[in-house]
Formats: sequence, structure tokens, C-alpha cells
Amino acid sequence: MDTAAAEWTGSERPVGGRRTGRVVEAWAAGLLLAGVSVVIGCRAADSDGITPVPQLLAFLPWLLAPTGLGLLLALLARWRVGMVWAVLSLGVVAWFVEPYGKSSEPSGTPVAELRVMTSNVEFGRGTGALIPVVRREKPDILFVEECEYGCSRALRDAFGGSDGVYPYREAVEGAGSDGSVIMSRFPLTGGEGVRGTMGMPGAVADVRGHDVRLQLAHPMPPLPGQLGVWRRELGELRDYAAHGSGPTIMAGDFNASQDHAAFRRVLDAGLRDSARLAGDPRTPSWPARTTPTLGAQIDHVLVSEDFSANEATFPRITGTDHRALVVDLTLHQRR
Repeated sequence: MDTAAAEWTGSERPVGGRRTGRVVEAWAAGLLLAGVSVVIGCRAADSDGITPVPQLLAFLPWLLAPTGLGLLLALLARWRVGMVWAVLSLGVVAWFVEPYGKSSEPSGTPVAELRVMTSNVEFGRGTGALIPVVRREKPDILFVEECEYGCSRALRDAFGGSDGVYPYREAVEGAGSDGSVIMSRFPLTGGEGVRGTMGMPGAVADVRGHDVRLQLAHPMPPLPGQLGVWRRELGELRDYAAHGSGPTIMAGDFNASQDHAAFRRVLDAGLRDSARLAGDPRTPSWPARTTPTLGAQIDHVLVSEDFSANEATFPRITGTDHRALVVDLTLHQRR
């Protein structure tokens, strides 16, 4: 009897336990791959879906990690369908990691060089750190989002006035995240701007005798229950890009990445992502505390086909959850 018990304990029990383990591994792999498949399915269908898909789409390149884990679990479970499913999912995610949008160079004659900077200062908390970075980077045009009353006043004191570094400005004054400011070395003519929940001022800059449309972008984020507002405001930015003419710069915190269908439609309206043109299509800008290890590029400087981009950098600004974006642009005259 003791011998029989020993044999049962030493052979049959581990076999049954391993079989149970494989079932658990197969279920875990299936759940991971099912979640990934929903997200990449929406990406393939050119749709942002419903919560939590839009939130996960911002981190689409990082889905390689759970997909790889799903493949490992399928291998351990010896689940052939899961292995094939995981390999196909890895291929689809890798395909969509490739940058989106046109990247051809302008064919016209270069007529002006300019540096553009955008920074979300998170309810004004990053204003104090932004000022020395602006002095160091010396942008010609500065876009600042979530620049509330105190931030607006601090930037005016530091750079404004007729004899200041940036004598020209357009702003939507507001508290919290509602305020936004455009500051420029070039003369500005005020524009109506795109209407949104948060301030999005617009202007026309005289850049060496060439009119350049400027539009600050700061649509609502894709929060649960606010997806309709997010889509609508990105749609307003798309309409601005599609219905205007001439050189255009649209910069700010878009609360969207190239993996969001609503943002790709803005690009399809005739704009190009300058970070991609400069060779940094996937450098994360948010959340700043985890970049560049983990994050999404939701801060952009979009330009019309009149511009080429020479370099893009993402300076850290303490006090805010966004990294700034600085891009060196060349304006070309169309043939």
C-alpha cells in the first residue's frame, strides 16, 4: 500500500498538475491575445473604438510586450492555435509601429529658417522651469498649453512687451487647463482660432514676408465619457487644416498619437508630423515621468507641405507631465 501511494505521488500527480498548469497558461495566453486583438483590430479598421481602446491605442508599440508574453505562455502550454495567433499579432503590431503619413521633401526654394517650440505646462506648474528652457532653446514661435493666468503673466513679464524677446502674442486667457498662449518674434495678426473646451488661439505670422497660419492645438483628452468631445475637437482641427491655404503650423498637445484614427485624419487633411520628418516619429512626450522608457508621443508640431524639418528634440520641463518639443523648420516657397 505504501509502495502504491509512493508511486501515485511520484508520477500521476505531477502529470495531472502539469496538465492543469497548461490549461491555465493557455487561458492566460488567450486572454492576453484577445485583448491585444481588439486593439489592433480597431487600428486595422481605422477606428478608435470605445473605452478602453482609445486609451490603449496611445501605447500601441508597447503592445509588443503582452503579445510576446502571450506567445511564451502558448509555447509553455503547447497550444498551437495560440502560437499562430501570437505570431500573427506580433506581425500586425510591428506593422503598425511604422510611422504614418507623408514624408516627402518640399520642392520649392528655401526662404526662411525658424524654430518652433510647444510645451504643456500642466495647469501652469511647469512655467518656472519652462522660462530658462525657452531662453536656452531660443524658439522663434512658442506655443504653451495649460497656461493659466499666472503662467500667462509670467511669460509676459519674462519675454513680452514691445522691446521683449517675443513682442507679439495671441492668447486665450483662462484658469487651470483652459488658458493657452502663442508668443512670436515675428509679427502676428490675430485669428479666430479653433473653438474647443480648452483655449486654442490662432494667428497669422509674417515670416520674412510670407504669411504662415498658426494654430495651437489642445483638444480634450480621450477620457471615458468624453470620447465624443475628443473626436469632435480633433475634427475641428482637421477642418482648420483642410479648409485653409498657404503655409500652416499646428502645434500643441493633441492628446492623440498617430495610432488614433481621429489624429490620422488631421494628417490626411494635408499636414505632416515634423518629428517624423526629423527622424523621431516615436519618441514619447507623455507621461514625462516614464519617458523614454514608456510613453506616447501626443505633443506634435504639424506642418504643411511648405516646410521641411531638420531636427526635433524633447526637452524635459520639471513640474509638468509633458516633455516639450522643439523643431527646426525650413519654409520653402512653392513653385
